Amino acid sequence: MTEQAKPKILVIGDLMIDHYLWGKCERISPEAPVAVVDIQKETTVLGGAGNVINNLVSLESEVCVYSVIGDDDVAIELKSMLDALGAKSLLIEEQGRRTSKKSRIMASHSQVVRYDNESKNDISRASQEALLEKFKEEVSSYDLVLFSDYGKGILTPFLSQSLIEIANKNSVKVLVDPKGSDYSKYKGAYLLTPNKKEAQIATGVNITDETTLLEALEKLKKIASLTLSVITLSEDGIAILEENKVTIKPTVAREVYDVTGAGDTVLASLGFALALNHDINSSVEFANLAAGIVVGKLGSATVTLDEIEEYKSSLHKSSIELHIKTRLEIQRVAARLKKQHKKIVFTNGCFDILHKGHVSYLNVAKSFGDVLILGLNSDASVKRLKGENRPINCEEDRAYILSALECVDYVVIFDEETPYELIKSIQPDTLVKGADYEGKTVVGSDIAKETKLVEFINGKSTTNTIAKINGAM
Repeated sequence: MTEQAKPKILVIGDLMIDHYLWGKCERISPEAPVAVVDIQKETTVLGGAGNVINNLVSLESEVCVYSVIGDDDVAIELKSMLDALGAKSLLIEEQGRRTSKKSRIMASHSQVVRYDNESKNDISRASQEALLEKFKEEVSSYDLVLFSDYGKGILTPFLSQSLIEIANKNSVKVLVDPKGSDYSKYKGAYLLTPNKKEAQIATGVNITDETTLLEALEKLKKIASLTLSVITLSEDGIAILEENKVTIKPTVAREVYDVTGAGDTVLASLGFALALNHDINSSVEFANLAAGIVVGKLGSATVTLDEIEEYKSSLHKSSIELHIKTRLEIQRVAARLKKQHKKIVFTNGCFDILHKGHVSYLNVAKSFGDVLILGLNSDASVKRLKGENRPINCEEDRAYILSALECVDYVVIFDEETPYELIKSIQPDTLVKGADYEGKTVVGSDIAKETKLVEFINGKSTTNTIAKINGAM
């Protein structure tokens, strides 16, 4: 799948409304030994599969949802909330079914009590068949399918197996946040996202160390015939089964306030990354960052791409590769930086064999603003500019080395004759070129607010380095 601005993801599962009554508690009731909460505010948010949808929308996905609801006032409220999000939906109403609503009384940010009003029986066979018919028609239009199972009767064994079978025939991955102890109903899914406790119940393995964790991961894979096997480990991160070994990708949370909905965020963010065709390791890293953010918020929370980018930087855990951006990604980054009133500096070049002159030039360029974005000529572009024997180093190597420099914040590769279209998409504050452009027109100077010329260090150039190497041979 080629990279796209908004991956198209289908969510199937139990929809509900999370209802919060916020207040203060300053006394005990004279009628019974219970707290008296003075309610000051009332809020409602989508819960269950709805929280997965919230997270996907927050991550800028195009989302559709399939579910079954009641024919009650809660259903009307739920539909309105989905419409406000811009999520498309196929919602089948069943006579007499109660749409799930969970109400929580909160006193001084602590939950005092929760009461639920819902139906938990399996949906009718007619409803299941209707969902399947629609899925057969639309499955090929989705990049990924997520099952959000809260055990409220939507994802029956028959429906789950039928959906997975259809998805697999159309080469569409299915990711599942599972419920219950029998994971055979998810047989054929791409992966499941059980937490440690859920995995122990489903496999019968008491996870105490890496050996038992490996055993549980292997059992999960066998039970549900999974492509990949993972287990979420709360603050310890996410464990992945790779080549009969356990790999644990750690997460870091600044401070844990509330784990409500963290599983929904992991499912949504993992699905989002995989839908963009990222590999499992980078997808898990992305999901860990998202989870680290939401547990620092109160209630079922969501996370944005901007928050993940900022969080990643604040933890100083971003890998070198994460500083290498695509055209679409750098456009998003630039938009975020502008919202934060950061001064963006742009420069470009081949940077074939990195030397002191390059580093000095880039260090000066960074001093003109807050963030330095470097446009790097692709291999094909370098050949057109420098001849068939160049570049010496391929674009991936050049981008990697440049991204490791402290003064370079982002690298983006471009293939055109000039970086004009790239500059146009970034709209930098300052454009930087070498002093040899004195008296010449600098490409993009009509877009940037200012253009700066930087002196080179005499005798330092890739051409001279190549000549020196050739002379010694």
